Amino acid sequence: MGKDEHKSKNNKNGLPQTPKNQKNNGIDVEFSGELADQADMKAIERSKKAKNRNNR
Repeated sequence: MGKDEHKSKNNKNGLPQTPKNQKNNGIDVEFSGELADQADMKAIERSKKAKNRNNR
């Protein structure tokens, strides 16, 4: 086992990328506003403010 055996790569394809139809946009579709408590509403408000800061 010489030095040259470690220089070649067997996996040249790399990792597969996730198809666009399997990606989600981070929105929780199971969340119901009717069931939200005060902590949930504050978290949603903080999330919206953070998103606005990042979009500037």
